[in-house]
Amino acid sequence: MFRPRRLRKNSAIRDMVRENHLSVKDFIYPVFVEEGEGIKKEIASMPGIFRYSLDQIDQELQEVVDLGIPSIMLFGIPKNKDAEGSESWNDEGIVQQAIKYIKNKFPQLYVIADVCFCEYTDHGHCGVIVNQDVDNDLTLTNLEKQSLSMAKAGADLLAPSGMMDGMIATMRDALDLNGHSNMPIMSYAVKYASAFYGPFRDAADSTPSFGDRRTYQMDPANRIEALKETALDVEEGADILMVKPALSYLDILRELKDLHDLPMAAYNVSGEYAMIKAAAEKGWIDGEKVMLEKLISMKRAGADIILTYHAKEAARLI
Repeated sequence: MFRPRRLRKNSAIRDMVRENHLSVKDFIYPVFVEEGEGIKKEIASMPGIFRYSLDQIDQELQEVVDLGIPSIMLFGIPKNKDAEGSESWNDEGIVQQAIKYIKNKFPQLYVIADVCFCEYTDHGHCGVIVNQDVDNDLTLTNLEKQSLSMAKAGADLLAPSGMMDGMIATMRDALDLNGHSNMPIMSYAVKYASAFYGPFRDAADSTPSFGDRRTYQMDPANRIEALKETALDVEEGADILMVKPALSYLDILRELKDLHDLPMAAYNVSGEYAMIKAAAEKGWIDGEKVMLEKLISMKRAGADIILTYHAKEAARLI
């Protein structure tokens, strides 16, 4: 009689036969940078996560480096917002300044720039508004400008998150024609119109002032659409593919990993983080164990890369 429990008898054998492993090298840590001075502000709905001005960020980044986390993704909160989000392509904008500062002060960090407009627009949507909706092609024109500005600042990788049709082709052409052919693109290829983003909108001041994002982000009920979206991004030249959010869409992540030979990223989003923090604070769950369990579930589903606000605490445990 075969007894699978033979290989679960103690921690030594369990470790030897474990199929998937978390590594600190899997993690990208999101960082919020705010224009101004003297800012270190905890995000109420994301305990342990802060918004920093550049004069307050060194301790946070040094901790990231000391823990061995290889990469950060920058999200910017500017002082001034307008209808198009023009601060996003200001060569002296907050993220551009942050990229230059970090590459100079912490050159070992791989710096990723989120490429979108919701943090920069006065209406909180991810592009140019025409007739109460985001105009796809006008937004692509601005996406070119933002991408080139971030590349010029010295970003190591660009990650477009707006779910505009044709965004990867637009960026790839602009980058290639302007001396940045070696700039990789990590596409938010599958980004659902999810309720799990709420705390992020607090963090980035990006809550839409009207309507919602369902005309450009995906319907959570749809699977085949995710396959189509991803195939388009692969054809247009994406280097890495992402599924966002992670936990409710691990089926999509697994299927895409089986279909494509590109690296796959999973974004463990703010709502997923906040729920664990809130339940752990109540004493209802063991927060550390639940955190590690959900992160390994993303690896098991096929994630090569995990964007997570848990990166620092997970790095201390694994």
